[in-house]
Amino acid sequence: MDPAQSPRRLLLVLGDQLNADSSLFDDCDPEQDLVWLCEAPLEATHVPSHKARTVLFLSGMRHLRERLLTAGLRVRYLALDAHDHPSIGAALAADLAALAPRQVRVVQPGEYRMQRALQQACAEAGVALRVLEDRHFLCPLPDFDAWAKGRKELRLEHFYRWMRKRHDLLMHDGEPAGGAWNFDKDNRKTFGKRGPGLLPAPLGFAPDAITREVMALVETRFPNAPGGLAHFDWPLTPAQAQAALADFISHRLAAFGPYQDAIWTGEPYLYHARLSAALNLKLLDPRRAIDAAVAAYHAGQAPIASVEGFVRQILGWREYVRGIYWRQMPGYLDVNALHAHAPLPAFYWSADTDYACLADALGQVVARGYGHHIQRLMVTGLFALLLGVEPRQVHAWYLAMFVDAVEWVEAPNTLGMSQFADDGLLASKPYAASGAYIQRMSNCCRRCRYDPKQAVGDTACPFTTLFWDFLARHRARFAQHPRTALMWRNLDRLDPERLAAIRAQASTLRTSLAAA
Repeated sequence: MDPAQSPRRLLLVLGDQLNADSSLFDDCDPEQDLVWLCEAPLEATHVPSHKARTVLFLSGMRHLRERLLTAGLRVRYLALDAHDHPSIGAALAADLAALAPRQVRVVQPGEYRMQRALQQACAEAGVALRVLEDRHFLCPLPDFDAWAKGRKELRLEHFYRWMRKRHDLLMHDGEPAGGAWNFDKDNRKTFGKRGPGLLPAPLGFAPDAITREVMALVETRFPNAPGGLAHFDWPLTPAQAQAALADFISHRLAAFGPYQDAIWTGEPYLYHARLSAALNLKLLDPRRAIDAAVAAYHAGQAPIASVEGFVRQILGWREYVRGIYWRQMPGYLDVNALHAHAPLPAFYWSADTDYACLADALGQVVARGYGHHIQRLMVTGLFALLLGVEPRQVHAWYLAMFVDAVEWVEAPNTLGMSQFADDGLLASKPYAASGAYIQRMSNCCRRCRYDPKQAVGDTACPFTTLFWDFLARHRARFAQHPRTALMWRNLDRLDPERLAAIRAQASTLRTSLAAA
């Protein structure tokens, strides 16, 4: 393309779209089209992004740039330290004026906020914007809408079965492999008193020259951002992501199912896949992950319970929450069905707390930008739910602090699954539990000064205190709910004086955390 000639199309690549087989490049002509990427400060500051999260996105983008250049494509790359535009929208507006392309193309963004910014920049410049389908996903958004149309409830189980049949995965003659659609009952084991034993460490990737340069840049530009980089070893290329998948299939998939809900202090990964970041940045195709797990099942390398649980997370849950997000935006971020307004405790950003389970879970988030799904739902998320934290603050924390966080997947998980803020649109019941759940599924309570059996007194477990208070606060809403009525019947068995003492302690706890 003649430098003086306006590009036919600007092919805009976002930080979570690092797949070179994207529909964006289907009919790319290097002589006429220009690939456009931009690192912008706002993406690291609109929520206070964990340093590891920012490095992951920026280094992933820079590695993609190298692959695109090697493939012979023309690339305009606006590095963070090479321009002064605050946002991607502002940078795009400036380049639309300077380059005057006839069209901008972008694959469906992962955030409503970003989509609106691109639409606004193109509209103000009078340049056509074409938003392309994201082929990375197994259920196009129009197909999800067609599935959802006319349904009173949009339940995962119904969607998951539909997807299994549609893609003919883990099916035998029209019936589910193993004789059941899911094996949750087999996937709730604990490690017992002896713990998990010797664990197979997940494959990590030492930062290369590109990543080390980005790490230095992030430390300089965002010195006060939360988190650290000492443990950064995430896959940043498709080849690394594929190697990480192979490592999981070979060494951890077989035990993933039984122990996926277990927690053990000081063990951030256990048997979890550690593939969500690679999937969400599209370094790993979900079809490859599913096919590898199914192949392991057919080869006798992993039991059906583990394989089905893994497939359900990708084929079912991941696709399902994306559909929910785009059907509900932009209002979804403001849902607050339980009228929760408490501030997020300051220790969520520092892990400075003497609650052992929270100190462990938050400590690894601060150090690594990672926590497995049961830590997110039943430790950090559970405490925020019981405390009554404003859902938008919980959402902002999860979006900021986890390396795999992209809003389409994070927001429904946080607001719907974890906080029940959407009034049951996504989850049929709130995931409320006392400290007894954490005691059963982990070893955290052994080294904690708080007793999960106690709800009142100096050694009362805050989870247990807040659990009973949560039940009392929301009695009218849930006492007759078919899936939660038992918990509220247990509340009715409490002596009124004891319940009053519990509620008083919960109020004191809430006040002290708000003031901290």
